[in-house]
Amino acid sequence: MTQPGKPKRIARSAEVVRAEWLSPSMRRVFFTGADLACMADLPYTDHYVKILFPPAGADYAWPFDVDTLRATEPAERWPVTRTYTVRSYDAALNELAIDFVVHGDEGLAGPWAAQAEPGQQIGFFGPGGGYAPDPTADHHLLVGDEAALPAICATLDRLGSSAHATVYVEIEDADQQQEICSAPAVEVVWVHRSGRPYGDALAEAVRSAGLPAGDVQAFVHGNAEMIRQLRRYLFTDCSFNRARVSMSGYWRTGQTEDRWQATKRDFNVELERQESIVAA
Repeated sequence: MTQPGKPKRIARSAEVVRAEWLSPSMRRVFFTGADLACMADLPYTDHYVKILFPPAGADYAWPFDVDTLRATEPAERWPVTRTYTVRSYDAALNELAIDFVVHGDEGLAGPWAAQAEPGQQIGFFGPGGGYAPDPTADHHLLVGDEAALPAICATLDRLGSSAHATVYVEIEDADQQQEICSAPAVEVVWVHRSGRPYGDALAEAVRSAGLPAGDVQAFVHGNAEMIRQLRRYLFTDCSFNRARVSMSGYWRTGQTEDRWQATKRDFNVELERQESIVAA
């Protein structure tokens, strides 16, 4: 239920227009609908929505009233949210694009996206967001895995053809690569996981290459363990200006989004504590 004094979140609707596979494990779904008027002004490039899904085995589907279900049903039957980046919004067509990572039948959102067809509807909260590239920066460092790839691509779209950027994206293997940017001043490095733990190869690649020269603005998002490693590298080893970094763990291996969101603050506090000990 809504907490006292906290404004009620607005659940909005959208309808699938079409979908396409970008790689064997990523599918782009396009949505439309009157409620997408909320996307008309998107100042950030990491805007996200929280899509509402019934839990596995539920006998209801969108549309539904979230507060009513939470007030009348046991917790295991409550709707759950899954967070996805807004890849793009075309105001002329009133079309929203969201890229979904699909791992077979794993999870709720991936299997839904794999079979999404025109006419299907979803509910969502949002949009939220907080990062946009600074056009005055000398160089942009963009680092992430599949979950962060849509925000990285949206950032490259915003930067245009003249900005200098180095991009590191971790994927499982070469089959998962996509066409994302061909600007002459942008270097894209595909880092293949090849069965290693999520984030290890990516953090290793960034450390091995070192940082670009000049005033660098960084966007580093993805697996929590990769964040752990690169926080240490950027803030402790390199004394990187924290004000020039957007960094967050989008997810953590072995945890659902609900569990990760419930423990994320403690995870970040512990990282800050460790960094303060090293600094002292």
